[in-house]
Amino acid sequence: MVWVNQIEQGTISPFDRGLAYGDGVFATMRTAGAHQTAGVLFLDWHLQRLQQSCQRLGIQWQANDSLIGQLLSLAERYPEHCIKLVLTRGQGGRGYQAPVLSDFTEIVSVHTIPEHYQHWQKQGISLASSPIKLGRQPLLAGMKHLNRLEQVLIKTQPLIANCQDWLVLDTDGYVIESSMANLFAVKEGHIITPAITHAGVSGVMREQMIDHLLKDGFAVTAKAMRYDDLGSAEHIFITNSLFGVVDINTIDQFQFSRWTHTSRFRQVLSVDLSS
Repeated sequence: MVWVNQIEQGTISPFDRGLAYGDGVFATMRTAGAHQTAGVLFLDWHLQRLQQSCQRLGIQWQANDSLIGQLLSLAERYPEHCIKLVLTRGQGGRGYQAPVLSDFTEIVSVHTIPEHYQHWQKQGISLASSPIKLGRQPLLAGMKHLNRLEQVLIKTQPLIANCQDWLVLDTDGYVIESSMANLFAVKEGHIITPAITHAGVSGVMREQMIDHLLKDGFAVTAKAMRYDDLGSAEHIFITNSLFGVVDINTIDQFQFSRWTHTSRFRQVLSVDLSS
């Protein structure tokens, strides 16, 4: 189910800059469950991040009432689904130079949430270090932009047996994230998350988790993290908007116990897939 500029099964120009250059951004959002008030979880934060990313790229976009209404209507029709919103600068010429004026392209699609995410929440998962490293580019760091070839390369590598995702470092050897989620380490009650200043995506669920951790009185620090720093952590967990919060059992040779608070935070953030 796809809508282009709110037209079901609408078409995209072959000259769209999102297709030609990855000139745009996207958000992956989860709709509330049937037992919850209908809506898109953290919709305001998703739209705010999209607008901030557009500003950084020089795209003068913000969500209008019609688009927001479409998202809310789809959330009511499709509870416990994923809504993906792709925004591009629109059509442009052959070269890299962006046109002075352009009409944005908004692509909305609806998808089911993978069934194994519920198992991940219950059992935790294991990560293996990816041989593919992320390039360092502070002008793009944090954004969920459409240039995702690094992630495509990461995902083309066959996963090691009994691992469910990759741990990803940058080219300077700093821990950044998993291939699909942000990472948190717990050490002696202190929470550390990699700084997303030169590579990686600063996810909406990461922001929500940091906010709720601070409200609960936990000390949280975003800083550069080396691979060896993982070995001294007692607990590791990852976050994204679809599976919420998931414990990490192992990363390569490192082993971790499950954090006693992850289940509670899934409830607080309304992302518990067992509910």
